[in-house]
Amino acid sequence: MELRQYISVLLKWWWLIVASVLVASISSYMGTLATPTTYVSRTTLMVGQAIQSPNPSYSEFYTGQVLAQSYADLAKREPVLQSALDALGLKWNWGTLRGMVSTRAIPNAQLLEISVIDTDPLRAKVLVDEVAQQLILQTPGAADPQKEAERQFIRDQVETLKASITKSQKEIRELDDVIAKANSARQIQDARSRQAVLQTQISSWQATYAQLLLNLQEGTPNVLSVIDPAQAGYPVSSKVSYNVMLAAAIGLMLAGGAAFLMEYIDDTIKTPEDVRQVLGLATLGGIARIEGVDYPHKLVVALHPRSPIAEAYRVLRTNLQFSAVDSPLRTLMVTSPNPVEGKSVTAANLAAAIAQSGKQVILVDADLRRPVQHRIFELNNGEGLTTLLLNGEINPAKALQSVSVDNLKVLPSGPIPPNPSELLGSKRMGELIEALQHEADIVVFDSPPVLAVADATILTTRLDSTLLVVDSGGTRRGLAHRAKDALNAVGANLLGVAINRLSARS
Repeated sequence: MELRQYISVLLKWWWLIVASVLVASISSYMGTLATPTTYVSRTTLMVGQAIQSPNPSYSEFYTGQVLAQSYADLAKREPVLQSALDALGLKWNWGTLRGMVSTRAIPNAQLLEISVIDTDPLRAKVLVDEVAQQLILQTPGAADPQKEAERQFIRDQVETLKASITKSQKEIRELDDVIAKANSARQIQDARSRQAVLQTQISSWQATYAQLLLNLQEGTPNVLSVIDPAQAGYPVSSKVSYNVMLAAAIGLMLAGGAAFLMEYIDDTIKTPEDVRQVLGLATLGGIARIEGVDYPHKLVVALHPRSPIAEAYRVLRTNLQFSAVDSPLRTLMVTSPNPVEGKSVTAANLAAAIAQSGKQVILVDADLRRPVQHRIFELNNGEGLTTLLLNGEINPAKALQSVSVDNLKVLPSGPIPPNPSELLGSKRMGELIEALQHEADIVVFDSPPVLAVADATILTTRLDSTLLVVDSGGTRRGLAHRAKDALNAVGANLLGVAINRLSARS
């Protein structure tokens, strides 16, 4: 498709696109307003204690980051969530809570963030606290009470050693004052001996203190601890404008896609370009849709001679004359691939347009199955084509009827016979066509559709030329091509195509 064709499709389906955008936008706006306000509460946990180490190593940081990612996944598993619900006494399904919980391992850090979204801000805080607590309880370091007691014992010993070291260091400083004020060598010697003993004890205690700290850190590499407690949930912005714009964009894309899909599925002929691509024929005229229900109101060439539709029929008349410039038209058959495509109204208005140019015209209703020319011109259909074919003498003047258009006479179909094809293919039909040519400059035949019955292909072999009428947006390409092949198969002189019922934009 060319850019012009893409634009044409969008212009054709503009109402669908606008309607889809409006419906999506309004629905999103109303849905956003109707949605209850949600609140989010967050807590942050630290994995391990490497950050508290005076000289942390890369492996400790890396291990903490990996564990943070693992704990982020564990926090949304059934054991943690179900334990949290049981602890709070909630009879929820753990999957419901999972939809409310979100976790995130903060990149390049040993931190884990847990969030809970709920319509109740206090309940959001309680839930996130309990999920964090249950996650802590399910970590390996917190699962064994005996190990936790051992770690507590080590912490107590560390505090005791710390106090002893501080006390002994203070006593050494006091002994320095004693030495400074001593009056005898013995007092000085006793004070220095006491300092030596104290210094030895301090060195031993410091070594023990350092080992206990190391054991305590090595024994808790993956401990979880809350460093940012949860607060009461704060409201989450509803983002009305964002939701409306997103819905409008989705509606626009869906409507545009649907428009192109329907255009792709629609295999009807709509434009002269379609006629040229599918049939390889020239478009001799484009006729807009004629408003009105009654057939007499559709004779626009006579009723509204200055209207654009009447002018379109005059253009069709001129193009037909130029297409047959080498051999002037004497007989013309107007047909269509299928019924109800407007070929009878086209034949009537075309005949009237030719008559208005000063030529004597006879319009023959050769559709002996569904004749309508007598309804268009409001004539008596008691006698007509069938009576001339069935009577012994062929005298067209007896059956021709005058109408309101100068230079135009109409031969109605007459009573509908049981064998239309045989009548149109009979010898008497050939004699009647020759007799009609002596009565007028051009004879226009309104024939049945090509694909419905064989009448049109039989009649076209007796006439000079044929005009194929297609319904814009109604005639399928395959059927139009079959109609052309059927006419070419019998040697019809197919002058071109008239596109009927075009939209005003087309």
